[in-house]
Order: sequence, then structure tokens, then C-alpha cells
Amino acid sequence: MKSAEKEYLNRVASLGCILCRELGYGETPATIHHPREGQGMSQRASNWLAIPLCPEHHQGDSGLHGLGTKAFYGRYRMDEMDLLALTIQALN
Repeated sequence: MKSAEKEYLNRVASLGCILCRELGYGETPATIHHPREGQGMSQRASNWLAIPLCPEHHQGDSGLHGLGTKAFYGRYRMDEMDLLALTIQALN
């Protein structure tokens, strides 16, 4: 991974969970989620499309991987592209 990508991922992760921020939970530590939308089954999106999510909203029972994309949307009325847009907005 190039240093510019690594720096960008660190910047994204430092935002904290973008969904917690949107829900008014404040800043929570985040891990990096790579969107699956528009990707093949075994492909991962570019690091430049990374989304910061806390462990629960990433892989927990109420998260993207735990609920699946349809149920996640049903619960939060947001999909990966909405989360990406919030991330880009927060970075700028």
C-alpha cells in the first residue's frame, strides 16, 4: 500500500464511526469498511472509498456484516453509498 493511501485510511479512521456520528452518539473508535456495492463477490473496493465504522456497526449484530445490506438499510435508512457520502463530507 502506498503511503498516500495509508495516510488517507488513517485520516478516515480518525473520524470515528460515521454512523454513530450521524445518529448523535458522538465519536466512537472506528475500523475501516470497504464498500461491497458495485464489487464482485471476492473483490474489495479501493482504499479511497473507505468508510469508518465502529466494530458494532461494521461487524456486530446491528452492523453491515451482521445484518446484511438490505436489513441494514431497513434499520438505518442508509446504504454504503450514503455512508460514503457522509464520510467524504466529514473529511471536507
